[in-house]
Amino acid sequence: MADSTGRGSGIRVLLVDDHQVVRRGLRTFLEIQEDIEVVGEASDGEEGIAHAEELRPDVILMDIKMPGTDGIGALRRLRELANPARVLIVTSFTEQRTVVPALRAGAAGYVYKDIDPDALAAAIRSVHAGHVLLQPEVALALLSQDEQGSSAGRPGSLTDREREVLGLIADGRSNREIARALVLSEKTVKTHVSNILMKLDLSDRTQAALWAVRHGITE
Repeated sequence: MADSTGRGSGIRVLLVDDHQVVRRGLRTFLEIQEDIEVVGEASDGEEGIAHAEELRPDVILMDIKMPGTDGIGALRRLRELANPARVLIVTSFTEQRTVVPALRAGAAGYVYKDIDPDALAAAIRSVHAGHVLLQPEVALALLSQDEQGSSAGRPGSLTDREREVLGLIADGRSNREIARALVLSEKTVKTHVSNILMKLDLSDRTQAALWAVRHGITE
């Protein structure tokens, strides 16, 4: 289904994985979801970057280990390009030393390749809504590393409202949910989020959520 601009009305998804069988399996399942549209595929990070810029997907399902430009390299490049797509890592690696760098590079979360299909669809919808998907053990690893010489701002630099918004980000709320909770417009919430990231010298919501947990700003 397309809207007046010709774009699909569902969540536009780009698949980036060097294994064709994996891409085919993901496409087969996702294409039966009424609210999800697979708009393209890429077999490595470089091709994924090009497709992301051309197709402007809402969510990218990205493998970490790929030939040439890997998933982490692609994430960093997408951040440099200010591409708005939310990236969900789909990986077979469970080691924190593999997953943590991907989250630091800007991923909105990660799932394992053996994930239940319905859970994958739910994860796509979740990151598209603005949520951050972190396993507890990986969140702890990130916090532990961030505590070593972090140069981010201090809690006192935030207004009371910004602290409220940050607490809700840490709780995994999307901008829409934060707006409803605080009786604000989504535009106002987006402004608060931008101010929070600027004041704390953070680059994305994942880092903001971790910063909030580390400093005790949670709901």
